[in-house]
Amino acid sequence: MAVTPELQEIVPPPPRVARRPSPLGALLLRLHFYAGVLVAPFLLVAATTGILYAFTPQIEKIVYATELTVDDPGSAALPLADQVAAARASHPAGDLVSVRPGEGQSTTQVDFSDPSLDADHQHTVYVDPYTGKVTGQLTTWWAATPLNEWLDNMHANLHLGETGALYSEFAASWLWVLALGGVVLWWRRLQGNRTARRLLTPDLAAKKGVRRSRGWHAATGIWISIGLIFLSATGLTWSNHAGANFGELVDALHGSRPEVSTTLTGTEAAATGGHHAGMNMGGSADGTVDPAAITTVYKAATDAGLDGPVSITVPADAATAWTVTQTDSLWPLRRDSVATDSTGKIVERIDFADWPVMAKLTQWGIYAHMGNLFGLANQILLAALAVGLITVIIWGYRMWWQRRPTRAGRRALAGTPPPGGNWTGLPLWSIALGLPLLFALGWFLPLFGIPLLAFLALDTLVTLVRRRPAPVIPVSPPPAGS
Repeated sequence: MAVTPELQEIVPPPPRVARRPSPLGALLLRLHFYAGVLVAPFLLVAATTGILYAFTPQIEKIVYATELTVDDPGSAALPLADQVAAARASHPAGDLVSVRPGEGQSTTQVDFSDPSLDADHQHTVYVDPYTGKVTGQLTTWWAATPLNEWLDNMHANLHLGETGALYSEFAASWLWVLALGGVVLWWRRLQGNRTARRLLTPDLAAKKGVRRSRGWHAATGIWISIGLIFLSATGLTWSNHAGANFGELVDALHGSRPEVSTTLTGTEAAATGGHHAGMNMGGSADGTVDPAAITTVYKAATDAGLDGPVSITVPADAATAWTVTQTDSLWPLRRDSVATDSTGKIVERIDFADWPVMAKLTQWGIYAHMGNLFGLANQILLAALAVGLITVIIWGYRMWWQRRPTRAGRRALAGTPPPGGNWTGLPLWSIALGLPLLFALGWFLPLFGIPLLAFLALDTLVTLVRRRPAPVIPVSPPPAGS
């Protein structure tokens, strides 16, 4: 029978059947949700403290203006040995360990060992290179000021030592997962209407609520995703567990940074790695090394082309070479180093250009992560990434809150998790390929693998419990004659 226009107006359209997500899509959404809820607080701390650490150079110049800078730079600096002698006169105790000559408005920094400090700390005397006047003294950590050390530890471990370092490694281990997962989920959601504009900009026409928050959350996440993956990868390189695995991998691939040999007999240079590698804190303990030779050593290094900021390591004895290493962290990186005897004869040289590619990439990545590689532009970019991450987290929690039930009798403080998408429902080929990859990643990144294993186990258990049929309660037959 034909349907008349009058009946078409009366008969309602068939109900729209909601598209059920694929098992993979459901699992990704559920994993992204739980990882976001549980990891986000750690990421908030890392982003906030990271902004502070990125601008450490500017803060230091304010806090330690007297120690770090010279008010009236002269035309020519005093011989370096005279500057060291001035530092020694103000601090007679301890062995001379290393010297960083001042340039321009920077003071010369002279490090002495101190039995009351651990091996990572020194007593640093700051000297005006033009007048020889001592401008201040500080206890430093790998040449870093106390403020720099405090902000570094706050970002890395919340001043809780090895236990606190787990927080930053946990955050870095999951940051790339959240970033990539968010990109994939947003790409899948826009299927059928996928354009660059819809991917990169929020839907401003959407009504207030979950859709608008999700648009801002996703679009901002797309813009910062590459930067977040970079921060995750570079942050993991010096973490405790994943960083150790990374170091072993670099060593196996012969990609560690080389270091000049300090043996005057010409032994081959050793390869070292780590955040502070190449900053060997030597020092003359037996008095066989003449500190006055530092002027000759410094001139030999500068004549050899080691310009810019350098660090001079004092040998422990007469059989050990002096080392001079460039410490410029700005692009293009200058990290050349030489080993010399006390007469200024260069016995070995290693240039940054000769470093293995992996060592170069690691060094570039570390300096970029710290905000040093491109100066102020690098710092501003890091701050923008951190602010972007904070806003993405806020919108994510806002979506969770906006999805909460509000009807009487079903009110809740937050929305329910996405429906389960157990991994056992995935195609066999994806399980065969995915599980070995996840196990390999989990071994390399333990603070990713262990929580992921716990999530998959719990998600599987919850799904199985929900699928279990409700028990049938037997009903007694009615009494006879009723």
